[in-house]
Amino acid sequence: MRLIKRIILFIVLLCVLVIGILFAIHNTTPVTIDLIFFTLPQASLSLWLLGAFLVGGVLGVVLSSFIIFSLKAKIHFLKKNIQSAKSELDKLKTSGVKDLV
Repeated sequence: MRLIKRIILFIVLLCVLVIGILFAIHNTTPVTIDLIFFTLPQASLSLWLLGAFLVGGVLGVVLSSFIIFSLKAKIHFLKKNIQSAKSELDKLKTSGVKDLV
């Protein structure tokens, strides 16, 4: 099963690579990106799109990592609360047994 997953992943990555190369070959027209306050230097369309995808991917990973870290901290806090509740329950169980004897 693991081998099949790796083969499928390899095929998908190979297809993405081939499509990316074909896209870069067919889109060599130099373009200038004009932002409101400044203009970026002239480069090929494929280079600008690749850069936009990379920046978007990095921003997505960074922003999602903040959410993941906060959720992991919350999990840690809740596990601590569960552990303290379990220990308190054990104390109450043992004290209840001693009181009956």
